[in-house]
Amino acid sequence: MKRPKVIVNVAMSADGKIALPDRTEVKISGDEDFKRVHKLRNRVDAILVGIGTVLADDPKLTVKEEYVEDPKHPLKVVLDSEGRIPENAQLFDEGEWLIVTTKKVEKEGWVKCGESGRVDLKALMEELSERGVDEILVEGGGEVISSFFKEELVDEFTVFVGSLVIGGRVAPTPVDGEGAGSISETVKLRFLGHEEMDDGILLSYEVDNG
Repeated sequence: MKRPKVIVNVAMSADGKIALPDRTEVKISGDEDFKRVHKLRNRVDAILVGIGTVLADDPKLTVKEEYVEDPKHPLKVVLDSEGRIPENAQLFDEGEWLIVTTKKVEKEGWVKCGESGRVDLKALMEELSERGVDEILVEGGGEVISSFFKEELVDEFTVFVGSLVIGGRVAPTPVDGEGAGSISETVKLRFLGHEEMDDGILLSYEVDNG
């Protein structure tokens, strides 16, 4: 299957959480990491998030000029299997966007991948490849990232670990979903290196899908 290179990038607390237990957003990294992320956004052809991230944070998914000179603003891709995205979502304000849903949702101009339930990610990757997307950045949320790992579609995984503890049994993690049922179902990573920045550390991995 021809598909784009998939990079998953997240920021988490030292205890592996990405938000408060009620899913309120928490600032985990600082300007140094923000600059890295926006440079990464500017490098890729598309940025992908799930509808949960849009409803919770209303992100613009753009590249900020304060971090990147003359930003190019990659394609914004949102997974929305039930057609819940608000018409006034900020991501519609600037740049190109693509809403991906299933065949059960009647929305003109949206891309339909899969019959019902979840979006068929492999079909979406083929669609994006045909549209000229060679590299895509997946930013969340945890259920979306879990699905990409489950489908063996992730090539690189970068994690910024901030110096704080959030705690909570139900606080979201970078990779939610059902998780591995056995050791054989875990995702194998190859450690590429680390870099200290802000008040934390960036860990870089390559995913072993072989």
